[in-house]
Amino acid sequence: MGRKPKYSPEVWAEIVRRAYEPGAVVSEVAADFGVTDKSVRWWRRRLEAELDPGVRRAREERAELVALRRRVKVLEEEREILAKAAAFIAREAGRTP
Repeated sequence: MGRKPKYSPEVWAEIVRRAYEPGAVVSEVAADFGVTDKSVRWWRRRLEAELDPGVRRAREERAELVALRRRVKVLEEEREILAKAAAFIAREAGRTP
């Protein structure tokens, strides 16, 4: 079995543009480029989502949320380490050599 060809985003943009032309049928466009109907529809939805400012903003906010959660986790770990260090120092300060 041969490997499926990989197309660049530019080629997919051209495929989707052809699929939007008046009178174009997705199955015919897919056949012209040697891809499946499902792939053309998937790329069309993906490109539409990238052009939609609401989707782009939601994606950016999701990325920011993930980054902030990671940062909170690091800060909580640092706080826990500092609390343990402070307790250790307090115990050691109470001992006499």
